[in-house]
Amino acid sequence: MKSSILVSSAVAAALAMGLVSQVAAQDKAAKEKCFGIAKAGENDCANLSGSHSCAGQSKSDNAADEWKFVAKGTCKSMSGMSADEAKAKLKK
Repeated sequence: MKSSILVSSAVAAALAMGLVSQVAAQDKAAKEKCFGIAKAGENDCANLSGSHSCAGQSKSDNAADEWKFVAKGTCKSMSGMSADEAKAKLKK
């Protein structure tokens, strides 16, 4: 009896983990990186210039090399840039 409960619990946990990763993948697909809109200390990850590699380390508001994840299709309306646009701006 106890072994069947243990097996059932293990199967349920494995199925739940699969669903969680699937939801996370769908959520990421619905977002895009938007450069030039992050406030100081509110960037989502490493910047283009390579001066840091972690979230929350931007030093100034709206730096072209800093980014945040936003809903897909909303970056332009927030006056943001794509990665290619941000790289071009940094080269100038």
